[in-house]
This record gives sequence, C-alpha cells and structure tokens, in this order.
Amino acid sequence: MFVNKSFINKLNGIKRNGISRGWGLLAAGLFCLLVGTVPAQAASLKNYTQPFQNNTTSLAGQSVEMNTYFIKMDYWQVKRATLNLNFQVSQLSSRQLSDITVTLNDVKFYAFRPSKQTGLQTKSIKIPLRLLQGQNVLKINGQILNAAGKRDYRLTQTPANWLTVDSHSSVNFQYKLMPPTNAIKSFYDHFSGPDTIAEKNASIRVPAGASDAELAASMTVLTGESRVITTENQQIPVSDMTDKTAENADYQVIVGRYRNLPKQFQRRISRTDLQNQGQIRFFREKDRYYLVVTALTDSLLQKTARFVANSELMQETTRATESVRQSTQTFTSDLHYQGHYQLTTSADKLTGSGHQERSYFVSLPVDRNNADGSKITLHLRYAKNLDFDSALATVYVNDTAIGSQHLTAKRADNDTFTVTLPKGMALGNSFTVRVALDLPIKQPANSTNNQTPWASIEPDSDAAVKSAPGNDLLFSNYPNLFLKNSTYDNIVVVRPKTMSATDYATMTNLFNLIGNYAQSNQGRIRVYDHQPSQDVLKNANVIAFGSAKDNALVKHLNSKLYFKYNSKLTGFLSNEKLSIEELYGQQMGTAQLLRSPYNQKKGLLVVTGASDNATYLASTQINYQRNIAQYTGDAIVVDQDNNHFGYRFKKNKLINRQLNARETLSKNSQLLVYLAVALGIVAIIVLALILLLGKHGRMSRKHRGRRRYE
Repeated sequence: MFVNKSFINKLNGIKRNGISRGWGLLAAGLFCLLVGTVPAQAASLKNYTQPFQNNTTSLAGQSVEMNTYFIKMDYWQVKRATLNLNFQVSQLSSRQLSDITVTLNDVKFYAFRPSKQTGLQTKSIKIPLRLLQGQNVLKINGQILNAAGKRDYRLTQTPANWLTVDSHSSVNFQYKLMPPTNAIKSFYDHFSGPDTIAEKNASIRVPAGASDAELAASMTVLTGESRVITTENQQIPVSDMTDKTAENADYQVIVGRYRNLPKQFQRRISRTDLQNQGQIRFFREKDRYYLVVTALTDSLLQKTARFVANSELMQETTRATESVRQSTQTFTSDLHYQGHYQLTTSADKLTGSGHQERSYFVSLPVDRNNADGSKITLHLRYAKNLDFDSALATVYVNDTAIGSQHLTAKRADNDTFTVTLPKGMALGNSFTVRVALDLPIKQPANSTNNQTPWASIEPDSDAAVKSAPGNDLLFSNYPNLFLKNSTYDNIVVVRPKTMSATDYATMTNLFNLIGNYAQSNQGRIRVYDHQPSQDVLKNANVIAFGSAKDNALVKHLNSKLYFKYNSKLTGFLSNEKLSIEELYGQQMGTAQLLRSPYNQKKGLLVVTGASDNATYLASTQINYQRNIAQYTGDAIVVDQDNNHFGYRFKKNKLINRQLNARETLSKNSQLLVYLAVALGIVAIIVLALILLLGKHGRMSRKHRGRRRYE
C-alpha cells in the first residue's frame, strides 16, 4: 500500500499532536457509538412467537404433507422470521433417503434430512422475508423412506413410514413496531393484534360505578373483538377506571356516557358534537393510544358500540373521528364466509406407490360446537395403473376417520365423493382434514419410474361447515342455545349490585365465549343490577352471576339450583352427586345450566360461588371453546386447586319437546308413508274379509231357508 510520507513529514509538533489526538478521540467515539448502537437496536426490536394452530399431527406414508397458517401484521417491520419446527420421524426411516421440504405461499425455500437421533427433533429455519404476506400458508412435506436392507436400494412401504409435527412448532418474528397513524382503522389493527393481546397491552375500560347500559355497551365491544382476534387462549379484559393494570395498557377503548367520562376524555370531545349522535374519537396521549366510544344517551351509546363491534367498518374508517346516528347501518356482514372452505387453492399432486397423506388446516370465522349437517367433498384424479382391488381414499377430521371410498379405473379421470361429519362433533374455531390415499400397484414401482402411480386432490375439494340448532339444555349446546340466527338471542345479564375487579373478569369470561360463537352484532344484550321483572325473565335468555348474597336473582333461584347454598348462603351443601366439606363448599364455584322457571322452553345460566373469587373460578371453564368442549352435562364445579368436574342432573335434556317430536316425525316421514300404505292394505284386506264373510253368511241363510221350504 502506498503512503505519502512527505505529507506526514510536513506536520510539525503541536499541529501533528492535535490531529493525532483528535483522530484518536473520534475513533474511540465511533467505536463506543457502534458498540452501543447494536444492542440498542436489538433492544428496540420486539419478539412475537406465533404457535401452530394445528394440534400435534401424525402422518403416515412415504410421501406426506401438512399445512398450517400464520399471519404477519401490517404494522410489523419484520427484520427476521424463524420457523421453529418440532418433529419426529419413524425410528426405522433411512436418514440418507428421507427428507423434509418447507414451502411458504407455494414457494419451496428449504429442505433438509432428519438427524440420526430418535425422539423429538427441533429445526430452526430462517424464513426469507420476501416470501412473507399478511396471510401465510406454510406446508411441511416429508418423504419418509425405509430401506429394505442394508445394501438394498429398493424402498419398502410399511406402517413405520410416518412423520409427526408437534403442536409446539411455531414461527418467531423479530420486528420493529410501527406506531398507529391518525386513523381509527390503524388503532383497530394494533388493538386487535395478536402481539398486543399476548403482551396484555389492550384493554376495554368503563367509568367507575358503570351503569348497566355502559356495561352492556362494553360487552358488545368485547364480543366484536373476540369474534375476530386470532389468539385462542387470551382475551381483552374489561374493567373500570380504577383498575391500574388496564390503565397501563398501550391501547385502550373507553366506553361510557359522556357525563360519566373522566375529564381527561371529556375535554377531547365537544358536548355539542354529540347532539343526536354518538362519537368514536381516536387520539394519542403520553405514549398511549385511546379510542373513546361515547354518547349522551344509552341507546346511542349502544348503537355506537355496535359500530366498534363491526370489524369491517372499523377497518374502513380512515378518520380519527366517526359519528354514529340511529340511522347508521352498523350490522355485520357474513364475514365473507358462506359455510364453504376450500381445502387447497391448486391441484395437490401425490406421487409414488403405497400410502400417502395430505393434511389441511381449516380455520373458521366463528366457533362451532357441533358439525351437524357438515360435509367434506373430495374431487380426485389418479393414475390408471393402480391395483384397484385395494386402492382407497379415506377422510379424517381431527384424527377421526369419517369415511372411505374405493378408487376405480372407471372414475380415475374425475372422481368425487362426499362424507358427512358425525352428528354432535365439536369443531371449535379450527379443525384438520386429513386425506389418506392408498395407491398400490401390482408390481412395486421404482421411485424414478415414469409409470409411478399418482393422485391429485383438485382445488374444488372443500369443507361445507355448518351447525344445526341444538335442542339440548346442556353445556354441549352452550352458548348456541343463547344464540339465534348467529347472534345474541335477547340475552339478559343479572350482575352483582356492586362490581369488583374480579366480577369484571368473570363478565369478560362469559362474553368472550359468546363472542367467539356469534357471527353477527345485531342481537340484544341487557344488563341488570337487580332482579328483572317476570316479563323480562320470561322472554330472555338469562345469565346470572355472583354470590347469593350479592345477586338477588341467584338467592331467589337457590331452591332450583343443582348445587344449593346453605341457609346462611355461605357455602354449598352436599347432594346426590358430590359430598361437600364445609370449607370446600365456601371456596368452590359452580356453573349451572337450568331450565328457566320463567319459561320452560329457555335455559338459565347461573355462575356462582360464595365469594367473587369462587364465582370467577367457575367462569374459567366457560371462557374458551377448548374449555367448554370438555363438558356434556348441565353443571360444572371448580375448586381452589383448579380441579374441575362436570355433572348431569336433568333426566330430560330437551329444550323444546314439541320440536323434538316434529324432528322425529320429519326424519321418519318415509317410514310413516310405508306404515300408512301398510295400514291401508291391511284395512282393505280386513274390509274384503268382512264383505266376503257377510256374503257367505247371506248365502248360507238363503240356502237354509230353501231347504226348509222344500
């Protein structure tokens, strides 16, 4: 390297030392800046791990494939995305021949061979950022091959060809959080984001000592949120202004009548702007983001809350302020979902002989507690060189075999078959459809043979999902029995007179589940802090929560409860199902689904315990679909140690006995026709016999008369 020494020599004493000292300080400063910047930048990045929504999935066959979905929020500036794949392959599989390929949004980007270890393996795979979209489809394809012998290259098909993908697999994001813009829709995206909810940075708040109307409006907002959020085991809490945890959330929705709002929020909205309309106002204050939902009257507050409960309207609002009048259309659409879900967007081809499987993850916009009337339709094409004596297609839903059909040469170019899901099968908000194809040939095919058998699952294969209205007054039909036309069916909530922080948590649990199942925001929710009139109780689906001391309706219903309070209302008494020790009865909580004493064709849910904490314990089993799915009876008990038990007390589970009789007649209408025909034939035969016997009698009498005459 050339250095101009004459230039260096020109630098005399003091000048030279000053420059040297300056360069040294500058270098040291830059070094410190760089060293300090790297950790600071790393610290400013946020982390969010999104677990697979699938349950642990095991696939058998030489060539298997499963898919799952994950989302990337628009307000994430993603710096790194990593797939953490937890999997296990057959101990008998050849590690030199087996391989696993990962595809994102139809682009293959990574392939590897499993390590030689047995048991669960973990593979961290960097995801190319260019492939990420808002909604992402991730496919895991495995070719799991067993060697026939140590020196034999031929591949064998056995039940030991399998791949298991563990449910703890996940996608991790490192990202920079982009703040909301000055638009309601931007706040809504952040507020509903899975990272926001996981970090407990979202809350719904009402004024201290909130009125019944304010509580009803807040529950409307909550159900709208729980309908669309993607997290399955977390929720947005509803609380009042005294809750410090909710006060510290970065994103807050404030719901209340204008006169009851704290001054902090009143000064943001002019009272004159609320004449004959409600208002939604978004603003930022001290690094926190607020969405105020307010009005001067209860009816306008409820109307404005319905707007917030409509995700489409919220995602379309580009202003910081939105006014809502009684004439404003706030009802929700059908969530772009008409009950049909496409299994694959392109033809899914399987190549190779033997047993092969494909798994499809189906995510639903609302929870379903039964699959009555649901069907899976497969459209297949396959090779004609199969051994059709044993070629077979089988459909599984959540690892339960639903139906099978033999493949035939005649239908090879266009084969369609439909299977019906079992009545009563609970689907929740997602399920997995697994298609297993047995593609045998009479002569084993080499994997490089051009005549290798194949099959294709066509893109018009779909799942038609619906839930028939249930007629059972059991938790297996809850909360559907409180819904009608996919919305709240005139729900009345009777609450404690004074709401504690724990009571707010109980109420949040109750409506989080209802929101998961409600497809529309058009139903009616009313809240009472006292026992409603007989007329209200007769025509409503009633939920009462709180202790018998704090809730007049619970006290009034004590004689109707399956688990009854003692005379002092301090704990529960033993019954034919459970022996209850005195202290145990004071600490346990119960959820009981009664036949309403005010209307025999309606249910009445009582969630109660001797304290607000005991009541809350009971509500923890009716907050998420995965919890409520455990219970098929009409009573739930939860104790302080989180032991929970289900019981069945009713002998007759039917809500409407006449409806059941009509359904029975409808289902057996063909049988009734045959029975009517049979009875008609019998009647004709009897009539013919009577006529024949009558004629024979007359002839006999006539003959006897002639003989006498002679």
